[in-house]
Amino acid sequence: MIVNVLSAKCIGIDAMPVFVEVDITPGIGICLVGLADIAVKESLLRTVTALQSLGFRIPGKKIVINLAPADLHKKGSGYDLPIALGIIAASGQASLPLLNDYIFVGELGLDGHIRTIQGALPIVELACGLGVKGAILPCQAALEASDYGGVPIFAVDSLSDVLRIAGGEEDVSDLLVENKAKTRLAGKTKEIPCADEGNPYPDFADIIGQDAAKRGMEIAAAGCHNVILVGPPGAGKSSLAKALAGILPEMSREESLQTSKIYSVSGVTPMAGLADAAAGDIGLIRRRPFRQPHYTSSLPALLGGGSDNVLPGEVSLAHNGVLFLDEFCEAPKRVTEALRAPLEDRKVVISRLRNKVEFPASFMLVAATNPCPCGYYGEGDRCICPEGRRRAYLSKLSGPMMDRIDLQLWLHPVEPTRLMGRERGEPSSVVANRVRMAREIQRRRFEDEGIFTNSQMSQKQLDKYCPLDGNGREFLEKLMLRLGLSARACTRIIKLARTIADLEAVTAAIASGQCASPVAGAASVSTPGPIALHHLSEAVTYRFLDRFDPKPF
Repeated sequence: MIVNVLSAKCIGIDAMPVFVEVDITPGIGICLVGLADIAVKESLLRTVTALQSLGFRIPGKKIVINLAPADLHKKGSGYDLPIALGIIAASGQASLPLLNDYIFVGELGLDGHIRTIQGALPIVELACGLGVKGAILPCQAALEASDYGGVPIFAVDSLSDVLRIAGGEEDVSDLLVENKAKTRLAGKTKEIPCADEGNPYPDFADIIGQDAAKRGMEIAAAGCHNVILVGPPGAGKSSLAKALAGILPEMSREESLQTSKIYSVSGVTPMAGLADAAAGDIGLIRRRPFRQPHYTSSLPALLGGGSDNVLPGEVSLAHNGVLFLDEFCEAPKRVTEALRAPLEDRKVVISRLRNKVEFPASFMLVAATNPCPCGYYGEGDRCICPEGRRRAYLSKLSGPMMDRIDLQLWLHPVEPTRLMGRERGEPSSVVANRVRMAREIQRRRFEDEGIFTNSQMSQKQLDKYCPLDGNGREFLEKLMLRLGLSARACTRIIKLARTIADLEAVTAAIASGQCASPVAGAASVSTPGPIALHHLSEAVTYRFLDRFDPKPF
């Protein structure tokens, strides 16, 4: 008798069905076919040992296990569970009438315990698309996908739990993931801090001075614009970059699902703050990711790769969040220049001999660098670098790369009197409220466009949502001639001006008292005014690196 068990494998951030076919006929030996890698072939010994430890026998016959489709490479240990169920059902050692109603994935321990796997979210999404009655996953993987909805998810700890579900004779509501999540959270309630205590990022109020840079970071956060911070050591570049993550709004469900799928297939635990960690990573990721790879990171680590199992890199792990690259000019140029395509296309395509994998990579780049090798160019006579060496250092910021960075901020050290006075500015909570209102305006504006922020607009959307009057067009024409700006730089100036106009409308709404909540405040300015000349003028001031010999201002 041939038994079919539905399983799955992940390609990129999507799952594909894999059918585990088990046939037992007279003969000798166990044979596994279907383009399986070493980890899958080793599953036979793990599965046999686990079955024997639970009291099942291995039939003294010929067992053929086929992983279909046969032309698709199978990797990982997640096929242990469906193989074990197929052997049990084909040998008639247990009645499993519901075996065809669920999708099964899990790695077996030698004692029958089920270990977690990667890619739980795409697998649950596949289960919804196939219309099966539910997904049976290891406990930790099921908790990760508990917020998806659409199909019952069972969190199992052992093969015995799976047999209870497939047998269809017992009440298995205790194995539903929502009940497991309640149990998990019940013991951690006292450990979960409040939202403010769970924010691991610096507060804007604790960063003394740098008012112009804070304004630039607020604009960047409001429209998800790329930004580079140039300045001497100790000017506050890293602190501003980390504080930026603290003023970003929580992700929408669609954004959260996209980001959570990337972390699910990568097997990386998101550094999403103390609150999420205390909750045991239950459900979707809500806080936007903040990734900070070292500048010596390799190209595959940044973009993603791998010979057999292609995994997402840092640009994809930062999807819908922030990618912070410190010491930008110290990184190998081939690495920094490789960011061009992801910044423009908002995705990464990794090609291998037999397959091609695509990962989303819509991130906000925050780069930081010194203006010269010694770090003190523009600070009086402290710089000791020859002019040729300084120009060579800044030449690593290529024109095509700078075209893709919307805000270019030059920071100076804070005056000692102001630093010692510890004069505090606006707290992050106040800035974050304005950012949330601006993002809500953009969400309403683009709800039928498939994008979320101003920086993601295409040329067609730019013409629709960012019309310029005669003065604005004339201003940009003269500017492009004088500075030699490219067409890409010009469009990014317009997008930045759109965000500045949105923030101006938000500030006016707050001043008039129409801000009971970010949503209510944004509703009152759902159609903010057109882009004016002063919006374009401010946007242009953030592009000093387009000059041949940039100087601090």
